[in-house]
Amino acid sequence: MEDHGVSRNTVRLALGELVNEGLVTRTPRRGTVVRDRRPLLIYPQRELEPRSRGELREAFAYAVAQEGREPSQYIEVLTVSPVEEIASRLELADGELAVVRRRLRFVDGQPYNTNDSYFPRDLVADSEIARPGDIARGANRVLEELGHAQVRVVDDIWARMPNQEEAERLQLELGTPVMVYVRVGYDGADMPVRVAVSVLPADKHLIRYELDSPLESS
Repeated sequence: MEDHGVSRNTVRLALGELVNEGLVTRTPRRGTVVRDRRPLLIYPQRELEPRSRGELREAFAYAVAQEGREPSQYIEVLTVSPVEEIASRLELADGELAVVRRRLRFVDGQPYNTNDSYFPRDLVADSEIARPGDIARGANRVLEELGHAQVRVVDDIWARMPNQEEAERLQLELGTPVMVYVRVGYDGADMPVRVAVSVLPADKHLIRYELDSPLESS
């Protein structure tokens, strides 16, 4: 108030605007503090790139570790009748089931995003994908071992406000939007073998694509 020559109400409104923009947070006993903004850099095109056989970490853990940060995750594995959007992307017939690996992912102990990966149950029922627990080398490697390596992917990305469950699981501040990132992976026969749905808080993620210009045919 003294520095800017304004009223207490003006300061209160200004701080509320900063909260809505995600620049500061209000914490009991600490007051209003500047928000820690260390977005995780994601390169979607690198997920299917081959890594050395000695590198067994799955894509998320590998990306976080490359930034010198500590990844962890909570995993729940279920057999479900997927909603219509997922079933259509997997091209499942009526009544066909899917295995979903639901993950809440952490970076340096903070919840960062959720990732729900759906697979046709008939394809993965006898594999590690359908069993509880982490797969250190990643589900993509298991699909490859099953003879269904992903050779093509289709990505859809859009922004929206989170629902209540997402806000609670990700401990989102009021007014924080999320990005929904859906990737469908296809094998060599062009059969969809995985639908991954990620919910990414917009203030914690930066998605970067690097695209090479196709060479002109001579």
